[in-house]
Amino acid sequence: MKEIDLRESVYRLTEQYPELIDILKDMGFLGVANPVARKTLGRKTNIVQGSKKQGKELGEVIKKLEEEGFTVKPWQVS
Repeated sequence: MKEIDLRESVYRLTEQYPELIDILKDMGFLGVANPVARKTLGRKTNIVQGSKKQGKELGEVIKKLEEEGFTVKPWQVS
């Protein structure tokens, strides 16, 4: 089972699930394809923050991840 916790860093998630790199890149998160950016900015940014910075609707990002076979762990905005 491929479960994603949206609070985890993009770097950690892409290390755990390398296929996320292409999925996120196809959704417009272009920095994720750059190994240097992923290792630096990706360590400090999660999918929620990245969606906000990119002007992406989080619900659409979650929907795409689920279509790609991921289960998105329920979360709360604090």
